[in-house]
Amino acid sequence: MLYYLFEYLEKEYQFPGASLFGFLTFRAALAIVLSLLISTIFGKKIISILQSKQVGETIRDLGLDGQKEKAGTPTMGGLIIILATLVPVLLVAKLDNIYIILLLVTTLWMGAIGFTDDYIKKFKNDKEGLKGRFKVIGQVGLGIIVGLTLFFHSEVTIKEQIPLQNRVAISVEQGPSKQFYPETKSTKTTIPFVKANEFDYADLITWIHPSLEKYAWIVFVFVVIFIITAVSNGANLTDGIDGLAAGTSAIIVLTLGIFAWVSGNIIFSDYLNIMYIPRVEEITIYIAAFVGALIGFLWYNTFPAQVFMGDTGSLTIGGIIAVIAIAVRKEWLIPLLCGIFLIENLSVVLQVGYFKYTKKKFGAGRRIFKMSPLHHHYQKLGYHESKIVTRFWIVGILLAILTIVTLKIR
Repeated sequence: MLYYLFEYLEKEYQFPGASLFGFLTFRAALAIVLSLLISTIFGKKIISILQSKQVGETIRDLGLDGQKEKAGTPTMGGLIIILATLVPVLLVAKLDNIYIILLLVTTLWMGAIGFTDDYIKKFKNDKEGLKGRFKVIGQVGLGIIVGLTLFFHSEVTIKEQIPLQNRVAISVEQGPSKQFYPETKSTKTTIPFVKANEFDYADLITWIHPSLEKYAWIVFVFVVIFIITAVSNGANLTDGIDGLAAGTSAIIVLTLGIFAWVSGNIIFSDYLNIMYIPRVEEITIYIAAFVGALIGFLWYNTFPAQVFMGDTGSLTIGGIIAVIAIAVRKEWLIPLLCGIFLIENLSVVLQVGYFKYTKKKFGAGRRIFKMSPLHHHYQKLGYHESKIVTRFWIVGILLAILTIVTLKIR
């Protein structure tokens, strides 16, 4: 909203300083400052409201140190993250940008699913919360919306680089944009460790017959659904000890912010020889607000936590990360970048699968880990949760660095 106001003031009245809102970096900085202020100042008020409504966490006795002390801690704190993200975005982002619209829909959609789950648990006294099938239906619904929009919307395009041998001499006055072909619709995405770092989803079916390319949207939508479901559930499982999910997510989102900025900048995308995606740079504003909200939430969520994010926060975080990665065409980097989410997911799958297998074969179930998800395994080993969280953050930073490096490993 402020973007359009100052754009008008600059155009009509040459209002001093109004031109600052034309700079992406200024608006991103303003977004992160606003989100930090909102999450820290209003976060305390939201926690007080949750306490007054007696929206406290019910703790199952898992035999973990410090577990009983967490009983009664307010949950549904994801509302802080959602509020601190949406307000700055609505104020400083270009609201007609298709990527911003998709992220707003994602935040509200996944937030509604998570809120419903938490509401049923706390106010309906149903420990199971929202039935799993309804969560999956919600995630699939969002995947269909995101997938169809990214595939068919006219503003979701890429500009492919002209091969060096085909480029004509370019003067300084002509600028770097002459090194790219015109905007085109494409199902291409970025894939690490291969030449040119690109993969076209249409290739998954056109090898059968070229005429099948018109059905590539079906393949793309299925991939989007899988990614959104997997990442949102991964974030949900990671939210098990104080500060783990929020801190890990902040690292992931900040890395995606770098990708969004360079992918939407014609000069840097050309210099780094990566895919140029017009208009995707506006996602940087959303990411800045989201990172600020996560860090502000950590003010109250680090050990000992004053509030838990609940499914309201964890499902929303996972959905946003998935959609950003797909929008900047870096979804194939998710297994590496979101490695913490992946290993948490795998630890549960392996634990359950091995337990069922050994119970069927030997009559008694056996375990790979002392407890899953993985962070509980280390708690059982006697590590303090602050140490576990800090080390997981360090691993997350390492994975983020490796993810960035993969752009140049071909």
